[in-house]
Amino acid sequence: MRDFPEITIGFIPLLDSAVVIAAVEKGFVSDENIVAHLVRESSWANIRDRIAVGHFQAAHMLAPMPISSNLGLSPLSVPLIAPMALGLGGNAVTVSNALFAAMEGEGCSGDLDPATAGAALKSVIAKRRATGADGPRFAVVHPFSGHNYELRYWLAACGIDPDRDVEIAIVPPPLMADAMRSGRVDGYCVGEPWNTIAVDQGIGRIVTVKARIWRNSPEKVLGVSRKWADDNRPVLEGLLRALYRAGEWCGKPENAAELASILSAPRWLGVEERLLLPALTDSLVVGPRTMIEVDDFFVLHQKAAAFPWQSHALWFYSQMVRWGHCNHSAHNVAIARDSYRPDIYRQALRPLFAPLPGANLKVEGALSAATPVGASNAGLVLGPDGFFDGRIFDPDMLDAYIASQRHVEN
Repeated sequence: MRDFPEITIGFIPLLDSAVVIAAVEKGFVSDENIVAHLVRESSWANIRDRIAVGHFQAAHMLAPMPISSNLGLSPLSVPLIAPMALGLGGNAVTVSNALFAAMEGEGCSGDLDPATAGAALKSVIAKRRATGADGPRFAVVHPFSGHNYELRYWLAACGIDPDRDVEIAIVPPPLMADAMRSGRVDGYCVGEPWNTIAVDQGIGRIVTVKARIWRNSPEKVLGVSRKWADDNRPVLEGLLRALYRAGEWCGKPENAAELASILSAPRWLGVEERLLLPALTDSLVVGPRTMIEVDDFFVLHQKAAAFPWQSHALWFYSQMVRWGHCNHSAHNVAIARDSYRPDIYRQALRPLFAPLPGANLKVEGALSAATPVGASNAGLVLGPDGFFDGRIFDPDMLDAYIASQRHVEN
């Protein structure tokens, strides 16, 4: 019997690990003659450390994590690459019932509008300050996460200083609801299903979502060490084809119920199917008896959701500079850009005749409607992709974008 290559892939119990899990469960990985072992982890720090010491050959990974590792910002930093994305969107901001009640008193209607919710939160913070009370404490899943940067972006655009007006703590995703129930945090930004779980348990309310802050924006990637990628290119390309086909399957609405059933198993997310379906169908239950349809809440395949845009990498880099995580230099720009590898993605997917974007970068926030774009095969549509504050990120104008960013839009 022929020996097939074996790989170990780490993942966190989140809805956006769906593509990785489905690739194994539906046989797409075995179709490529690869044996994959999935290992569930509880924190992103564990994912970071276990890929650094060689326990994992690949991992479901926070999109900024390969960039921060390549910039030497993390302990045990090793060169990483992201040859594929694992979807767009999927996060939300949830606050405690007490904080939501206070925000309601300041005009928050609960319709997920980031501007309205942010304005209400700013008023609540101002009133607390007037009494000498501390600002609210929010949690995110990791310092170098889309959650941290989108929360900071939202707060700053609403006139709230993320470093002065609120406290931002780090809490692993599976512990978020417990942290809120125990009163340790007043709110958090995390992927699904951990927002829906807070609502279901009656302890919190979703006040805005990533898809309303920056529509169709990057979230997780497949992360691998650069050395492993160089030494095992045929295996990596087979894995990318398997993940692409899994994403294609996951993205079909008619498969949502089966996907929820698969993910609910204790060895994967260990969460009831009914708590997974809302995000898979863009129908979020944001509070008691309140359901809101959110277009593009979580995109698994359409709109080039798997393509590792280098403009996404540079936007995360711009936020690392903005919040003092690294210095801005031409050298660091190149490191950030080259952390994402569309060249490997194209090479791997060419045999599938998948529609491949012709460019590596695009202007982010410029599309107000779904727009057909040039690709290797017909059928590629991007957008809409707007930021809620109307700003646009042009990677060719990176210096100006970074210079224009102030910490808080007072």
